Amino acid sequence: MDSHVSDSDLKRVIHFFFEIGMLKKTPRSGFQFLGSGNESVADHTFRVAVIGFSMAKLTEGADPFKVAGLCLFHDVPEARTGDLNYLNKRYVDIHEREAIRDLTESLPFAEDMLELLGEYEHGQSLEAQLAHDADQLDLILELKQQSDLGNRYALEWVRFARKRLQTGVGRELAEHILATDFNAWWFEGHDHWWERS
Repeated sequence: MDSHVSDSDLKRVIHFFFEIGMLKKTPRSGFQFLGSGNESVADHTFRVAVIGFSMAKLTEGADPFKVAGLCLFHDVPEARTGDLNYLNKRYVDIHEREAIRDLTESLPFAEDMLELLGEYEHGQSLEAQLAHDADQLDLILELKQQSDLGNRYALEWVRFARKRLQTGVGRELAEHILATDFNAWWFEGHDHWWERS
């Protein structure tokens, strides 16, 4: 370990690790309105990061590691604020900037986190746009799965997520997602998996 890291810095980092663990226990709140499905903020964040990395690899000039970093940190404030859906946000004042400031202020890498969170919030860079689209594509994937499982309301939500897509690769992936059965990755063309030898 680098000798320039003090014990007090390490303690703050460990506290941060425990706090980020709260995202594993923080439910995504929109599912209560959909009537089916559930996931934690951490579940969501993981797939968003993988989607973002993949999108950047499909996009000329994009930095896949930066996109993955933006995706990993985009919902970190929810460790303090919880996940508020679109209806909740109409009635509840969220002090996300204060949460970010308080969460990061004692970390030795606070500036790096603040830079990533600021870039994501402003949404101007190609990487930030890809990260925003990755967030929406994760929702579209979940809604497609819920639709395939019989929730007739799920596809109504998709149109709003599609409107928020900013990139060509995001829109193209959304079209393909909606044309693909959520079971196809393991079921389609794999009859040999089911045959006994």
